[in-house]
Amino acid sequence: MTNNISSTKTNHYSKLVAESSIKVIPTAAYIHIPFCRRRCYYCDFPISVVGDKGVNSAKSMVEDYIAALIKDIQLTTSTIHPLKTVFFGGGTPSLLSSQQLGKILQAIALHFGLATDAEISMEIDPGTFDRDKLLGYIDIGINRFSLGVQTFDEELLQVCGRSHTLADVMEAVSIIKQLNVENFSLDLISGLPHQTIEHCRSSLAQAIAIAPKHLSCYDLVLEPVTAFGKQYQPGETPLPNDDDTAEMYRLTQKTLTAAGYEHYEISNYAQPGYQCLHNRVYWENKPYYGFGMGAASYVNGKRFICPRTRREYYAWLEAGAIVDAPQVSSTDYLLETLMLGLRLTEGIDLAQFNLDTKEKIWSCLQPYYRQGWVEVISQDGKLFHLTEREEPLKSIARLRLQDPEGFLFSNTILSRLFQAFE
Repeated sequence: MTNNISSTKTNHYSKLVAESSIKVIPTAAYIHIPFCRRRCYYCDFPISVVGDKGVNSAKSMVEDYIAALIKDIQLTTSTIHPLKTVFFGGGTPSLLSSQQLGKILQAIALHFGLATDAEISMEIDPGTFDRDKLLGYIDIGINRFSLGVQTFDEELLQVCGRSHTLADVMEAVSIIKQLNVENFSLDLISGLPHQTIEHCRSSLAQAIAIAPKHLSCYDLVLEPVTAFGKQYQPGETPLPNDDDTAEMYRLTQKTLTAAGYEHYEISNYAQPGYQCLHNRVYWENKPYYGFGMGAASYVNGKRFICPRTRREYYAWLEAGAIVDAPQVSSTDYLLETLMLGLRLTEGIDLAQFNLDTKEKIWSCLQPYYRQGWVEVISQDGKLFHLTEREEPLKSIARLRLQDPEGFLFSNTILSRLFQAFE
C-alpha cells in the first residue's frame, strides 16, 4: 500500500519535476564574505568578528579566506554558461578592498563567464567605506549596492548592536549620491526591541527622502542562538506586540507603495525596473551556486550548504569539496515552488502543475480566497472574482496572496499547503 501511494504521488507531480531546475545550469552565484567588526544581536549568520580595526588587523586570515573562496570556485564543475547575477553577501563585504573582491570576481569570470549585462550586487555597511573605496568597487564591475541601514534611529542602532551610527548612515548616503550610484538599496528592520510604530514611520520617511531604487524591509526573527534570542521571548516587552508588528507591516506597505515603489516580494520593494534579479532566482526556485562558509547551493537538483566555520570549510575544500546531498524529491520541489512563489506578489502560475496538483492547491487555498487572503488572476492577467457557477480551474491562471493581509498570514496559509501535500 505504501508503495502504491508513493507511486501515485510521483505521477501526480511528474510534470512539475520534469520542468524543474534539476538539469538547468545555474546562472547565479552567491559569495559569502564572513568578516564583521562585531556580531549584531539578531545575527545568526556564519561570520568572523575582526573588531573595530577591521580586516587590517586580520590580513592573513582574510587572504587565506580569499584563497579558499577561489579554490571553491575552481573546484566547481563549470560549463560555458555565463552568470547573469553575482551577489557578495555576509558578513560585511565592504570591509574588503576592491582589489580583494576583484580577485574573487575575476575567478568567477574566468571559471564561469559573466554576462555583459550581469547584475553584480554587494552588501555595504555605513562606516566601512569612503568615496575612493566605493569608486574602486564600481571600477571592478559592481553595479548594485545594498546599504545595511536597519533603522534611522540612533538609540535603536545601539539596541541591536550595529557598529555604525546615524552619522555614518548619512555619510554613506552622501558618498553614494556623490558618485551618482543609481542602483542601490536600503535594508530596514521592524519589530526591534523598544521600536514603536512612530519609529517605523520616521525611518520610512527618511528612506523615501533618500530615494533608493530598492528597499528591503524585514521583520525581526528571534533565532535561539543570537543575543536577542537568548534575551527576549516573542510578543513580550520590550519587543513590540503582534498587533504593533502587523501594523508596522501594513504601514510599510501603504507608505512605500504610495511613494511609487512596487511591492514585488513579501519583504521587498522596488521602483519599476529595479527588482533584485539575484534574489528572484531564489524565489523562482531556480538553481544557483553558493561559495564560502555557510553558503547554500542548489545545483543538479540537489541542495547543500558549505560548512559554517572556517576550519571546517577549509578542511572540506582540502578533501576535494565532495557534496553528498540527496536529490530534491518531487514533493519537496513542489512545496518549495509553492512556498517561494507565494512570496512574490505575482504569485504562482498554475500552468506549471498538472490537473491533480492544481485541484489540490485550489482545495487548500479556497477557504483563504473566501476570507480575502488569496487572490485569483484570470487568463488575461486581471484580478478575477469567481462566482458560484464558474469552474475555477478553467478561469484561474495565477494565485497570489493578498497584499498586505495575505502576506501577514502567509505562515498559516503555507502550513495548510504543507499539510496537504506531505
